[in-house]
Amino acid sequence: MALWQGKSNRKSTGGRLSPNRGKKRSEIGRELQQAKVGGFTKKVARARGGGRKDRLLKIESVSITDPKSGKSTVSKIVEVIENSANPNYVRQNIITKGSIISTEKGNAKVT
Repeated sequence: MALWQGKSNRKSTGGRLSPNRGKKRSEIGRELQQAKVGGFTKKVARARGGGRKDRLLKIESVSITDPKSGKSTVSKIVEVIENSANPNYVRQNIITKGSIISTEKGNAKVT
């Protein structure tokens, strides 16, 4: 279902406004795509001007940087441990920015 993000047809008092034009395609938003733990899957969405946006649907590995040595290594994701965005994201294994994930080399924070 499309998410229309245009101006409302109601005044602040609750009265109706008569629109001088209809809805436009540029005012339509997209539904939230949540990244989960699993085999790598992405979806390509068309952006304004014919550009492309890659939406991550599933990911199985992550690049971890050690803050002391500054070295980066690739590690496999085991599960999501904590997510401050929504507590239900932990049991659904949904990854967002700021979530803490368990990897083969220890816990890591998504930035």
